[in-house]
Amino acid sequence: MTIPSPSLPESISRPLPSSFTAFLRHIPATMKSTRPDGRRFVVTSFFFISFLCILASINEVRLDSLLKFGRCTLSGIPFRSNNSSISQDLSDNSSSEEIRILLGILTLPDQYQRRHFLRLIYGTQTPLGAKVDVKFVFCNLTKEDQKVLVALEIMRYDDIIILNCKENMNKGKTYTYFSSLPEMLNGEDRPYPPYHYVAKADDDTYFRLQSLVDSLRALPREDLYYGYVIPCPSMDPFVHYMSGMGFLVSWDIVEWIRESEIPKKRLQGPEDKVFGDWMREGHRGKNRFNAKWSMYNYPEPHTGCTHELWPDTIAVHLLKNQEKWIHTLQYFNHTKNLKPSKLYHIS
Repeated sequence: MTIPSPSLPESISRPLPSSFTAFLRHIPATMKSTRPDGRRFVVTSFFFISFLCILASINEVRLDSLLKFGRCTLSGIPFRSNNSSISQDLSDNSSSEEIRILLGILTLPDQYQRRHFLRLIYGTQTPLGAKVDVKFVFCNLTKEDQKVLVALEIMRYDDIIILNCKENMNKGKTYTYFSSLPEMLNGEDRPYPPYHYVAKADDDTYFRLQSLVDSLRALPREDLYYGYVIPCPSMDPFVHYMSGMGFLVSWDIVEWIRESEIPKKRLQGPEDKVFGDWMREGHRGKNRFNAKWSMYNYPEPHTGCTHELWPDTIAVHLLKNQEKWIHTLQYFNHTKNLKPSKLYHIS
């Protein structure tokens, strides 16, 4: 297939007028004259300069025609402005205004299968308007197989925090978690604060991350204490403390826990109750949010802390077996974003 060459505009292909060609031939002869006649030199220079001006005008017309021709031939090529980099910078800056949340799931080193399952749960959630980092938190490794298997997990997923403590539930693990974060996370290469909020959760709690983010949008980012208030019948967030199923504080409280002597004096006891005692004695958490009944225990067995599964849910606690997890995930249609493909069929 032969593609015809585009024809040039008439103003580009037209030859120079014969008068200009003759004048060009005349100029060298004049310039070669050796007679020292000043008047002839002035006249010749005047005509030469005039000719240059006329020639420049003709070339300008030709250049304009050429540009028009170029625009016609390139009209099908998309135009990209250098301002695209500016737009990208602006979008990057806007992303820095997103809510930053650290969700620390306290678990045990040997709970490999539970961690892999929870990675599926949280890795398939993409909350809008926030950056949510999910980390698995436990104390020092004590077995040789842990040192290999956990190291492989870190190499693959980079989602584990190992605290400098002996594994425990109610003897200071929660304190070690919160008090270690400022030294771990504060740095010149990070924004400040590294996270607006830090949460502690059990590994049998299912958090719906978008619901969590939406509930935080209008809340303060300082002196905040958020969760499911205990005792179960109470709706007053100041009456006692937030349940250990999952509670959240702002970054300034995390730094206070590290610096204050109050938490250090009381480390043992039910970790959620002890945490509430710190808040009360230190006069912290003046901004409190009770997320009940968007946070609750799984409906069965029924207690004063349970609630039926319902759409306005942030977290469900006490998912102690796979049957409860599957029922919960099915209710909230967690797999609704599964893309259709010829490679599988799931009815």
